[in-house]
Amino acid sequence: MLFTAEDVFDFVEQEDVKFIRLAFCDAFGRQKNIAIMPDELHRAFSDGISFDASAIRGFGSMVKSDLLLFPIPSTFNVLSWRPGGGKVVRMLCNIMRPDGTEFELDPRRILRDAVFKAGELGLTVYFGSEFEFYLFKTDENGESTKIPFDNASYMDVAPDDKGENIRREICLTLADMGIRPESSHHEEGPGQNEIDFRYSDALSAADNAMNFITVVKAAALNNGLYADFSPKPLKGESGNGMHINISVKDKNGSDPTPAFMAGIMARISEMTAFLNPCENSYERLGEKKAPKYITWSHENRSQLVRIPAAKGEYKRIELRSPDPTANPYIAFALLIYAGLEGIEKKLSVPEAVNDNLFTASKDVTEKLEMLPQSLEEARRIARESKFIRKYLPQEYLPE
Repeated sequence: MLFTAEDVFDFVEQEDVKFIRLAFCDAFGRQKNIAIMPDELHRAFSDGISFDASAIRGFGSMVKSDLLLFPIPSTFNVLSWRPGGGKVVRMLCNIMRPDGTEFELDPRRILRDAVFKAGELGLTVYFGSEFEFYLFKTDENGESTKIPFDNASYMDVAPDDKGENIRREICLTLADMGIRPESSHHEEGPGQNEIDFRYSDALSAADNAMNFITVVKAAALNNGLYADFSPKPLKGESGNGMHINISVKDKNGSDPTPAFMAGIMARISEMTAFLNPCENSYERLGEKKAPKYITWSHENRSQLVRIPAAKGEYKRIELRSPDPTANPYIAFALLIYAGLEGIEKKLSVPEAVNDNLFTASKDVTEKLEMLPQSLEEARRIARESKFIRKYLPQEYLPE
């Protein structure tokens, strides 16, 4: 259900809501929030709730640091895992300056602009994310250890798979929040799990990604565990990916997917600092089904881009390099802009590489262009990129 402001007022009054959390995303993909009481809800919608932007990493200095949060009623949901004594609800927010202008560093605004640009060209871009994460045991102080919750492997079942009940709890909570998980299973690593989303429009998909991480961490905490989304939690084991499935619809009925994919492949190195934004990201790339080369193929999981065996509305491309530390709003925005560039320039995809690139000979791999091999290299490429400078504010450029 898409709530209006009046729907929110009615729900808060009738359902014993005690706290409203106003949430937003910082420049680095970390969700932030401020809680207000129901009596402040009308003011939030009409005048906004102020916060200190200088305390938010990536949001600027102490000069002119006051910003305002305006709740977006369509993002309303109930935080069902919160303890009793009255409901807690949450809405994502638009970030505005006191003079009424939009805050240019708001990641959600950056994605909204990309969606608008695609719409002007008659295109709608849909995203579906596949998140991987580890569940680790905690010590007597509740701090995370590196001891996996189980030693199960890919798609094992209980009792070897101890994460089954937690995944069920997560999926049911997501469904209650209006987010549609498509499937869940144990992944290859010990204590590693995966939950996949049904595709949705870009803004909803990014909102869902932010909410998903919160739900998983809350479910893990409630079960005395720690959920780790870092790209390479355990050396020698599978890393955590955030595979991004993308489908593009043209209102004129043509298929823009090949050119859209070609645009992404042409700009992928320039985007990598934002899709894989931490040192740990580059320990994952190049092993255990995480790509190393800028290649594509049908169904082949050793490639950067895989074309899954799917029909009808499920036809899509799967980008396999991103990891869960990426800011989904920035990641999706850059992918849209790169894809649109591919369409506008009528780019063609390179020849498919149908080899297993983890076992292929040097005769095959030495001819292939590689993804950046370190965070330092990825940041340098991003800093020098006219493409990145065109679509992201100066403050987003990596140092």
